[in-house]
Amino acid sequence: MSELNKPDFTLDGWQVLSKEGVLRRNGELQHLEPKVMEVLVYFVSRQGEVITREELERDVWHGAIVGYDAVTKTVIKLRKALNDNAREPRCIITIPKKGYQLITPVVEVETEKEHQVNKPTNHYHLLYKHPVMAIFLLLILVPIFFITLQPVVNHDTAKNIPSVLVLPFSNMDEDKQYDAFVDGITEDIITDLSRLSQLFVFASNTSFRYKEMQIDPKAVKKELNADYLLKGNVRRIGESLRINIQLIDTKTAFNIWAERYDRNVNEVFSIKNELIQRFIKELTVKVSAEEQQQLEKLSTSNLKAYDYFLSGQREQKQRTRETHQQAKDFYRKAIQLDPSYGRAYGSLAVIKALEFRRGWTDTPMETLDRALALAEQAVLLNGNVPHTHWSLGFVHLMRKEYKQAEKASAKAVEISPNYADGYGLQAFINNHLGNAKIALKQITKGMKLNPYYSWDYPMNYGWANYMLGDYEKAIPALEQAQARNENVIHIKLLLAASYVKAGRQDDAEWVVEAIRSLNPNTSLSHTNHTFAIADTKLKKMLLDDLRMAGLPE
Repeated sequence: MSELNKPDFTLDGWQVLSKEGVLRRNGELQHLEPKVMEVLVYFVSRQGEVITREELERDVWHGAIVGYDAVTKTVIKLRKALNDNAREPRCIITIPKKGYQLITPVVEVETEKEHQVNKPTNHYHLLYKHPVMAIFLLLILVPIFFITLQPVVNHDTAKNIPSVLVLPFSNMDEDKQYDAFVDGITEDIITDLSRLSQLFVFASNTSFRYKEMQIDPKAVKKELNADYLLKGNVRRIGESLRINIQLIDTKTAFNIWAERYDRNVNEVFSIKNELIQRFIKELTVKVSAEEQQQLEKLSTSNLKAYDYFLSGQREQKQRTRETHQQAKDFYRKAIQLDPSYGRAYGSLAVIKALEFRRGWTDTPMETLDRALALAEQAVLLNGNVPHTHWSLGFVHLMRKEYKQAEKASAKAVEISPNYADGYGLQAFINNHLGNAKIALKQITKGMKLNPYYSWDYPMNYGWANYMLGDYEKAIPALEQAQARNENVIHIKLLLAASYVKAGRQDDAEWVVEAIRSLNPNTSLSHTNHTFAIADTKLKKMLLDDLRMAGLPE
């Protein structure tokens, strides 16, 4: 047996080839999705221990945004592959209100000593032999692998403008009922500061990477080359609101400025404006008259509408049909309370466009028309924020109105030069247009602003490389995107097509099975209708590759 096909370990009669993502027993093969195999390896590394859902989300999903049932579905897939029964388990048992436990014995497959000479370390052997080392590898080595995809981490200091990382504000309420409210304050401050052309502001995905962590300012300086940290905490009790703010120089770790605001909760919007103006003054940031005018405009002054909007944002990030419906309900409530709330209209427009794209509507063209009307209303009401123009650009793209999509996305980054998602949308549009090299430049810009990017960044990076024929770059990027959000069909389609091009037919067919399991409506005709690729040759290449992968007509 070659070393390539030698299993790492066996359990319940199965030989586990973790690198290949395969279980083997008596001539039977079971292919596991990367995330399912990663969960199995993690269980093996902690054999006999009770593992909580929170530990799995932290150590296996690495902080990625996943739906509540993502862990459950992955364990179900693993049990199915092992032919295990949850009611009469041989391998994995569920501990009610606690988590999961691997109960079947695990046996290492030893390699002959002469084969060990100068052989690279097999980290999967380390995982189950040394549980402490396993956690170290999962927490350290896997994130390092992800980061290697990034073309740029630190910002460009050539322009000699200050850079700031806004840390997620802490919610001081013990029952955490106001988490969304506090996160919303952080997001809004990042948005406002991102409008300033003479300031480099890291995107919110990067900021929230540090949530609930003890931060050494000098370490952040070394890691991100950020000049300043803005941090704070919020306590909301009834109608009272207290916000504490600190601005820290990362070189010295000293406070430059600290302030406390004690106000009525309805004054949260004016507090944010005061905070921004004080920040600008402390750093002597140059602000144009147009930028100052934009800063003074509020998206809403209705606190309840704001709460509903933030709840909608939280649900929308999950990208499942159920959470989209919940988000849609929250946005509608926000609009009912404040009919001039443009950002709520824009977010609702995106929800409608995604319903079209994922086949969640019986009236697709009417849904797209409604999405456009909502997005145009959003810009009319709140044209001073980049998000509404982003929404309009996304809707135009789904409608295959490419010039209008480009114009709207350009306006978003004009309003906010630090708006990482704006560059991400521009890359997304250019991928649809077949401009892969331009898309790579734009997504690189977005990654620079957002070093701890979300799933859509590596998706666009992988898609561009798929079109350029560089599958060695495309596949790892798309696998990373999939690991960060298992619910996005778009990623899986591109990954299946890339596997076909790379000659990995079994992997391609496996991904198509996962697509059909996630959304049975996905087909070649549906993809042809909803994948808004302008270049007919590139679209035909994608559809041909998906046909080879087994996607039905």
